[in-house]
Amino acid sequence: MRTRITPLDKQRFGPWALVTGASSGIGRAFAAQLAANGINLVLAARRLSTLEELGRELGRQHHIQHRSVRVDLAEPDFLTTLVDATDDLDLGLVVSNAGDMNLGEFLATSRDALLAELRVNAEAHLSLTHHFGRVLARRGRGGILLVSSVAGIQGVPYIANYSATKSYVLSLGEAVHRELSPRGVNVAVLVPGATATAMTARFGADKTPVGRLMMSADACASEGIAALAANRAVRISGRMNRVTIALTPRRTRIRMFGAMNRSMADRVTAASRPNTAGTALDDGPV
Repeated sequence: MRTRITPLDKQRFGPWALVTGASSGIGRAFAAQLAANGINLVLAARRLSTLEELGRELGRQHHIQHRSVRVDLAEPDFLTTLVDATDDLDLGLVVSNAGDMNLGEFLATSRDALLAELRVNAEAHLSLTHHFGRVLARRGRGGILLVSSVAGIQGVPYIANYSATKSYVLSLGEAVHRELSPRGVNVAVLVPGATATAMTARFGADKTPVGRLMMSADACASEGIAALAANRAVRISGRMNRVTIALTPRRTRIRMFGAMNRSMADRVTAASRPNTAGTALDDGPV
């Protein structure tokens, strides 16, 4: 695995880091870059065999230790699982990355699927930030990196609940950044635009006009780590995304993003892909 190395102070943010949604996409890129900085990893996701394979690979490359934790962030006891897995470690960093997305009309998606999405995309970030924020504040140093999405900057049709949950993460991180900075804890929110991951491929985003502008997961994660190191509250990944958000009126973005998602939803329906709505994913936001 070829790894982009974004420098991070191992003394401040190590010797251990927890990464959720580490099995693929942006989470996997975070894990690789932290390992390249010599930080040991607790890798958390639903696919244990994939985590073990990744941990062994990063251990060989960068001589780090790892733990793999099978966890479903939609389950009510997920935090207990992660606390038990990390309680004996000197944890200096939490990367709360895992997310899911329901693509399609809001009313056509089941309430259970929407609530599961809410738990993974909002409640899990809340629980992780609250518990480990207390741990890191007592420690007097460390960091929390939350992953939101450009979908959270405004409402987005056909991923209405997803965009609402990502808005929560953005607001939470901005506020907690200010509260924890005086206590030695850096908090940053990474706001990715379209990024080449398994999830974007699953929903056909790579076949839309925006597909040509997708960032790599590695480049996206690198911007998040740089923001964390600089204790920058919010970082929209990619210059083109930053320019688009700055120059495009909010209502235009809602219409533009909604049209793109409607096109993807129609394509998924036409292809008769099963279980599109309500499927939890590990590889971060669209």
